[in-house]
Amino acid sequence: MDAERRPPHPLSDQTLALLAGGYAWLPQRMRESGEPVVTTRLMGKPVLAVRGPDAVRFFYDERNVRRHGAIPGPVQATLFGHGAVHTLDGTAHRARKTLFLPLLQADRVAGVVEQVAAAWDEAVAEWSRRPEAVLFDEAAVVLTRGAYRWAGVPLPDAEAEAVARDLIAMVDGFATPGPRHWRARRARRRQEDRLARLVRDVRAGRTPAEPGSMLERVATHREASGEPLSPGLAAVELLNVVRPTVAVSWFVAFAAHALHRRPGVRDRLREGDPVYATAFAHEVRRFYPFAPFLGGLAARDLSWRGRSVPEGGMVLLDVYGQNHDPALWGDPYAFRPQRFVEHPAARDELIPQGGGDPRTGHRCPGEGVVLGLLETLAVRLARLEYEVPEQDLRIPLRRIPTRPRSGFVITGVRAPEPHADRTAAAAGAGGSRH
Repeated sequence: MDAERRPPHPLSDQTLALLAGGYAWLPQRMRESGEPVVTTRLMGKPVLAVRGPDAVRFFYDERNVRRHGAIPGPVQATLFGHGAVHTLDGTAHRARKTLFLPLLQADRVAGVVEQVAAAWDEAVAEWSRRPEAVLFDEAAVVLTRGAYRWAGVPLPDAEAEAVARDLIAMVDGFATPGPRHWRARRARRRQEDRLARLVRDVRAGRTPAEPGSMLERVATHREASGEPLSPGLAAVELLNVVRPTVAVSWFVAFAAHALHRRPGVRDRLREGDPVYATAFAHEVRRFYPFAPFLGGLAARDLSWRGRSVPEGGMVLLDVYGQNHDPALWGDPYAFRPQRFVEHPAARDELIPQGGGDPRTGHRCPGEGVVLGLLETLAVRLARLEYEVPEQDLRIPLRRIPTRPRSGFVITGVRAPEPHADRTAAAAGAGGSRH
């Protein structure tokens, strides 16, 4: 066996290198190997890391990779919740996933987008009365209000900001030990307790659930065994509907960053061409970092392109690396929405939220919702008049998940006039006008 393909030595654990390198860690390992596959160790376990459309299909084949036991306890305790659909395989996974199939229906996607767009339009008037607004934070509140309305979950207006902070904390703290992680745990406990009480009240007839709403679906869902979800598990899955919607806040901040850096893209997006809006949303999700990789456990002894991992070892799909792979994307570190106008996104090439079949596999069923929301909010953002003061807009790759350090501060907000011809104004001293 040659030295390059020899299994990693037990002392070659890369956990500290991952913490130090963030998003760049796995792509750098693959550049060093010269191949879209590497073996290493993380947290003492052997790891096989793969990249590419064929690798996506390999990774999502349940004969190769399983999810049960793959998600570390700290991630379950913050991002997904214990017992969530993400941790299941086979019949149990398929039965639970029926809960989320409405997220794949065009009319239901349109319903989410409509509610969030209405919440955005309401918020813009409020932003215009303030000296400044932090777009990341404000987008989180907008998305929370819209998602809860669509899901049929009661949310008093006065509580929206606090709930939004908790939902953001769950995502922000899943990958990092320390204060962010413990904030995420506390946030999840608060919101799971709140939604578990709501499910009990719905089942007891104390609180009505709108017919067909996600609240009703979760409260009445039965597992493959025929048993209903416990109130706690029902709360976990309700959060798995609304939390990913609120996570679009990251993409809204990234969209603002892209529009600020590229005025020509902004002008094109203002025209409201739906094909270009979709291309822009795809390019934001490809170009900007969100998930560094996805993981599972080897269901058997596996080999991929000459590299192997034993049963129970970790298998990683290099999401960030694949979304910046020059073998798939010409000039991958250039932000160019036109690439998706010329060549629509292929399912197993563009994988910001995973790959495979969203109906039966582990690909996020809410990806269509994310795309629809980003298309709509990006056009609204492009048409909004505001200034961008001097601030720290760097996006650190060591932080997971990352975002512009300032959260993207805007001032001088003015709501757009309907049907007005809007053009980008000249840059001003100390910032720029949009």
